[in-house]
Amino acid sequence: MNSRENYLRTVEFRCPEWIPSSVGLMPATWKKYREKLEDMVFQHPFIFSLYTKGTKNFDYLPVGYRKGEHYTDCWGCVWYNIQEGLEGRIVKHPLADWKAFANYKAPDPLKFSERLPRDDWKIVEARVKWMRQEGQLVVGGGDRFFERLHFLRGFRNLMIDFMTDPPELRKFIDIVIEHNLKLINKWLEIGVDVIGLGDDLGTQTSLMMSPMIFRKYLKPGYSLICGTARKAGAHVHFHSDGHIVEIIDDLIECGVDIINPQIRANTLDGIVKTCKGKLCVNLDLDRQLFPFATPKQIEEHIKEAVIKLGSKEGGFMLHAECEPDVPLENIEAICQALEKYRYYDS
Repeated sequence: MNSRENYLRTVEFRCPEWIPSSVGLMPATWKKYREKLEDMVFQHPFIFSLYTKGTKNFDYLPVGYRKGEHYTDCWGCVWYNIQEGLEGRIVKHPLADWKAFANYKAPDPLKFSERLPRDDWKIVEARVKWMRQEGQLVVGGGDRFFERLHFLRGFRNLMIDFMTDPPELRKFIDIVIEHNLKLINKWLEIGVDVIGLGDDLGTQTSLMMSPMIFRKYLKPGYSLICGTARKAGAHVHFHSDGHIVEIIDDLIECGVDIINPQIRANTLDGIVKTCKGKLCVNLDLDRQLFPFATPKQIEEHIKEAVIKLGSKEGGFMLHAECEPDVPLENIEAICQALEKYRYYDS
């Protein structure tokens, strides 16, 4: 069984052979550990199956990850970075004043990603065809929705908008939805297994808005975006940082069938209660534990997650993101534990 078939069996609760697992390494993490990290990555082909040794530029930092850099994304939002190798933040919102809305024009999603011009779609189609032939999972992506709204308006302004419902708000939301639909339909036309979406909807302890506000202003948009993908036969992977357990059922109703929640913000028991058996959980392991834990504590953390969320029927994946404050020995411990508990009966 190849990794694509195993992934799809996991999502569809069709008894996969192993638990799909991944480790995310930030640009700052690569820059800090360099060849030592590369040597470690090369020792774990189960996790880093597509990595080719000697191809990594340890000093490369993409746009938005360079300390002291201001840059303007394709929507007109100005970003600034204070921590090299990690993503910056918005410091200027082009629609902070509704007066600018009448003449505002959204970018063409088929020509521009958030930060750069897109690859020619003929090149993308050729790449997808090759991936299919190699038995690899093919993933297309939508753009941000909720985050793009507050990137454009400013977070405080958007929260006030949700309470006061100004006349521009509905059209504003529709523009961002239509942007996403145009992009997603292109990916569906090419043919993908999964549409990936991401919006941070929670803080460490709660949603950023009430469930009522979510259902009024955001859920209809997610329903259109996710529903379009599901009707075309693609799965929908939804990432959100923060506490989101109160709206898991809403996201399922929208069409999300793979959820990537953070374990600390939602608690393992909270995720078990709201997600297990209902949709596939791609569990975001505890990033706040990794810098300070012992390798043994990391193993126990991963083992507990497998015991509580795992099932031979499937519906469970594991993901670990490692920032530069995670010791190299702990990154190694994460990889070893993911490999040790890759089978549900291990």
